Amino acid sequence: MKIVLRNNLILITTDFETLNVSWMKDFLNHHSRGMLFLPKAVLVFRNETLKDVREKFLYQLSEYHALKHDFSHDFFLRSMLKYGTQPIKIELNELENPEIVKVKLYAYNKGTVLISLSTPNSWVINYLRSQLEIYIERGTDSSLVIDVSEYKAKARLERALNKRHILHYQIQYTYDNHFMSKLYSDFANFSFGDLCKDSKNEENVHFYTILECPIGATQDALKKSYKKLTKVYHPDKIFHETPHMIKHYTHKFQLLQEAYTALRVVS
Repeated sequence: MKIVLRNNLILITTDFETLNVSWMKDFLNHHSRGMLFLPKAVLVFRNETLKDVREKFLYQLSEYHALKHDFSHDFFLRSMLKYGTQPIKIELNELENPEIVKVKLYAYNKGTVLISLSTPNSWVINYLRSQLEIYIERGTDSSLVIDVSEYKAKARLERALNKRHILHYQIQYTYDNHFMSKLYSDFANFSFGDLCKDSKNEENVHFYTILECPIGATQDALKKSYKKLTKVYHPDKIFHETPHMIKHYTHKFQLLQEAYTALRVVS
């Protein structure tokens, strides 16, 4: 484990085994609402209501780190506590072979979706909770019932499901060929077909997700969203950023163009 105190965050680099020790998982479970999942890392923002939980975690972290490196943790703990308002980033020091997590999607109707894991996985559940918290009706350690009666909730669900890698887990979503037709039954003029077999329709679903629009959205809605997003992700907007960010924005900009070209109707 390596801990670096930066001006804007506490950076913890560790292995996946340490990430799953009880006191670490307890801290992260408490902060599931304020946690951002990044490539092979999680970023935890400060929550004033969980101040005691955070201080307890920093104490346990300092004690664990000191034990591993055989030094007194008191001074190091005081240093970490001075960073009490900063986010905590917990990063894997190496990317392990991905473990597949199977997740089944089921639509009761156009307004309610059940997400169920084949086996309990707190990391995947916490990710889904962090993305869909305001729409969760009820849940367990292996399932969530989501209220998607509003179109913005459906769009949020689509964005959440578009992410397939959480830390070293690879998520495999499965659903029957009635899932999409139930979920988007309002769009009667949209042909869904058998989505389990028709790769073209699956591609169209992906295009709607890129444009952050519900499936079957009008041409005006697609155009409006396309214009808004291309302004945000145009590479010229980040001229002074790092090459990595320029590459990311350029790729996103290209995806937006591809999606809009595929879905627009040329008169």
